[in-house]
Amino acid sequence: MDIKLRFCGLLIVFILIVDRSYGQAHILSGTVVDGQTQEPLYNASVYNKGLHRGTRTDSSGRFRMAVAPGHAALVVSMVGYTAQTLRPDGDTLTVMLLPAVEKMTQVVVTDKHGKYRNKENPAVELIRKVIANKENNRPESFDFASYEEYDKLEISLRDIDSAKLNKKLFRPYKFLFEHPDTLAGDTSRYYPIYLEEKLSNNYYQKKPEHHRQDILAEKKVDYGDLVDTKGLSSYVNTLLADVDIYDNNILLFTNQFLSPLAASAPTYYEFFLGDTVTINGERLVRLNFQPRNPDDLLLRGMFYITLDGNYAVERVAVTLSKRINLNFIKNFHVRQEFVKTPSGHFYRISSDASADFTVSSKSRGIHGRKYISYAHLQTGAPIPDSVFKAPVSLEPSADALSRSPAYWEQHRSEPLTGGEARVYANIDSLRHLRPFIHTKDLINLVAAGYKSAGPVEIGPVNTFYSFNPVEGFRLGLGGRTTPLFSKRIWLDGYGAYGFGDQRWKYDLGVAYSFNKLSDWGYPQHYLKATYQHDVKIPGQELQFVQDDGFLSSFKRGVDNIYLYNDIFRVDYLQELPNHLSYGFGFKYWVQQPTGALSYVQPKSGVSDTVANIVTSQFSGLIRWAPHEKFYQGRVYRIPFPNQYPIFSLQYIAGVKGLFGGQYNYEDLNLSVFKRFYLSAFGYTDVSLSGAYVMGKLPFPLLQILPANQTYIYMPDSYNLMNFLEFVSDHYAGVDIEHHFNGFIFNKIPLLKRLKWREILTAKVLYGGLRAENDPAKDPSLMRFPLIDGQTSTFALGNQPYIEAGFAIGNIFKLLRVDFIERFSYLDHPNVPQYGVRFQVKFDY
Repeated sequence: MDIKLRFCGLLIVFILIVDRSYGQAHILSGTVVDGQTQEPLYNASVYNKGLHRGTRTDSSGRFRMAVAPGHAALVVSMVGYTAQTLRPDGDTLTVMLLPAVEKMTQVVVTDKHGKYRNKENPAVELIRKVIANKENNRPESFDFASYEEYDKLEISLRDIDSAKLNKKLFRPYKFLFEHPDTLAGDTSRYYPIYLEEKLSNNYYQKKPEHHRQDILAEKKVDYGDLVDTKGLSSYVNTLLADVDIYDNNILLFTNQFLSPLAASAPTYYEFFLGDTVTINGERLVRLNFQPRNPDDLLLRGMFYITLDGNYAVERVAVTLSKRINLNFIKNFHVRQEFVKTPSGHFYRISSDASADFTVSSKSRGIHGRKYISYAHLQTGAPIPDSVFKAPVSLEPSADALSRSPAYWEQHRSEPLTGGEARVYANIDSLRHLRPFIHTKDLINLVAAGYKSAGPVEIGPVNTFYSFNPVEGFRLGLGGRTTPLFSKRIWLDGYGAYGFGDQRWKYDLGVAYSFNKLSDWGYPQHYLKATYQHDVKIPGQELQFVQDDGFLSSFKRGVDNIYLYNDIFRVDYLQELPNHLSYGFGFKYWVQQPTGALSYVQPKSGVSDTVANIVTSQFSGLIRWAPHEKFYQGRVYRIPFPNQYPIFSLQYIAGVKGLFGGQYNYEDLNLSVFKRFYLSAFGYTDVSLSGAYVMGKLPFPLLQILPANQTYIYMPDSYNLMNFLEFVSDHYAGVDIEHHFNGFIFNKIPLLKRLKWREILTAKVLYGGLRAENDPAKDPSLMRFPLIDGQTSTFALGNQPYIEAGFAIGNIFKLLRVDFIERFSYLDHPNVPQYGVRFQVKFDY
């Protein structure tokens, strides 16, 4: 939620409030018109044949593009017109294109009001030929390829109310909105607030397959500590992911869409033939496509297909149906062009994707655009092995980050607009504007829960007040240092007082950063020591909710099993740029039962209460999350799901006699997460987990299975299991959650208007206790606790623990309600068979 709140905060600032002049590139400008009617032609292609770069005309037929001395011939083309190749001798020109349309022969025109059929449909026959030949036409068909790639990502506000800018409160920000941009075919005014550019050399080899990218130049707008710039870039690039139209599935806005070129596309799409045209000597046929069910998560648009026997895509335009179940997105478009190589293959020269992100259908919102162009393609010639074997830097070099304006003007395939050219300097000025600094503090307070106070910040505010049966009413205050204190030494801590137990709790941590980033930055590389004296629920790690926060204070059932903990720990962690991380640690832990919990140890035939348990342990952790992307918030790291798995392995060794440690033991934990995309049927999240504890131990040191007695749905906990209900020395579990994304509800007339989404969940857990750790089989072991005279802790038996449910998501676009049933161990005291849980989740 942190990233959404920050974006909303920025949006509020820019919409409510919401020049530095950049040097202009030497550009060629011109106009493209219809040669017969003299009407301007919108979206005509202007392509520099020598540099392999191009642009498009706007709604007035105008274009501009960067040129260098001695620039090569320009190819000006548009669907339905005869292309022109010319060499302009000045800085301006007017191009007149003449219509060149020829009708297809033997075309069956389908009556859209009649029944659509695949059988004997020439459009379906054509798309099947395109699908059959796509492996020969996609970029990966080259044995070797190298090219230069230019990427530009832009975020803009649109149609700011100019009357608000004249008010005293907003007047300091007026300079941001003095140079709006316009887009082709659009009367709106756009005000860029974020821009990033990247230029790279790319190399590809088919067998054995190798990819390599060397970043030549990179430039981004920087908002300072208000926004994680790298996370923002990953977030928007994930939403506007690069579209490979030849893929079977296309990932957009964290959802997977079935491609109209997938093998099963004729089952889900309708295809319609259009006219044939000739462009650059190539005969092409227009092929329109649309979903059979306009409510399904599918694409619509058109192809231009070659009629030379290769059936390649020469250009494509894609959009979305307004009826699909997708939040906050409208006016999505993707346009791509391909050019024929001497070998007869087509390769992509440009991709232009854009969308409006809005809270409601009537709000102006923000506009995002991702433009990619490709130049200097070379194919056929083998690429030396030394290119792929050379060390790869995952981060841009200092030279790449400090390219001069002249360098960028020379290498951009698309010149910056007036608003884009000023955004770097404008945002730099905004960062030092006093009113914005105050507003930034307010955004941080609301989104992250921290209030900045120079070298320290106070928070998180949601932990200042809470309550539980042991402490009663609890007040706390915490904070941590900022880079103004030190970029190497980081401090954090809190203090709290419980009015019920009349005891103080506290925590103090000190970290040394090896890369001058905090222990909540990325990549993390630190050594940290922490001491904590606090009260906790045994075995609980509540996800995305601090366990001493206000929301977690509300719980169902019996909630009086707690521990007083004294924990001293030292941790070392390093995250590598390839998202492999590893760490080592030491933990000294004194746990003392409180509330209704007691530790009873049989001794000499009688039961004796144990005041506390002391352990000293070492640990090692390794985690690998290939291609992981996330937004690094100030409290949480918000991941952007993708199709790649995440592996985590932890080893723990307890040492008896070290600092009073009472037990020797070993503990091995493994977890794997994977998302499986199923196109129109949604996606499935699968989590596997397992653990094995070696050694003879009392139950508090075994695996206490994660339970949840709050009313918030916890994906990584068992939501109908009681706290400390199950302990194991070995277990294996699987959690499955399938999101249909409205696939079923979209076909029910009344429900589809609500845009609700259906979710199925299931959690299955196998495990148990060896005889050496089971109090029922070894009378010398510490007894399972009794609550109100009844045993409340158990070992998993021969049957698994199972809970499953059905959830309705996307209620009011943010609320999820889970209806859960528990299927096993219903004879345990105070356990529910059914439950309702809630979760607030922003999702597209």
